[in-house]
Amino acid sequence: MTAAKPEPFRNPADMKRAHMQMLALCHMLEGIADDLPSRVDRLQCLAVAADLLPLLRECHRFEEDVVFPAFARQTGGEEIVARLKLEHMEDDCAAADLSEALLAYGHGRPIENPEAFGYMLRALFESMRRHIAFERDHVLPEVLGHR
Repeated sequence: MTAAKPEPFRNPADMKRAHMQMLALCHMLEGIADDLPSRVDRLQCLAVAADLLPLLRECHRFEEDVVFPAFARQTGGEEIVARLKLEHMEDDCAAADLSEALLAYGHGRPIENPEAFGYMLRALFESMRRHIAFERDHVLPEVLGHR
């Protein structure tokens, strides 16, 4: 994923592409978790750490600046938008902590507690997948007019 800077997300139709990129990252996080404790690829950890926060923050910026206002206008769903923004903050914090752990392991530090590391990985990608599923089922149809 780090080969080239992805094209920025600009309009609600870009949400599908944002979701695909986030789900690909979730798949990589799950692969790392599945390889714990002894088969984790250090280079993959570095690559995922390099992509995680920038992609997550770009997707969240796009959703909060473009998609959520359109959704709120269409549905009056300000409470839903507030909950989704709170999930963004939670995911940002979890991703920052996870990025530090991925970078540390990628640079040679041992995984001192594989269970805790696995929990961090799984908690983030499961949260992201639930968030994306909700957006696909409820937000995206409204903003694209595909009810």
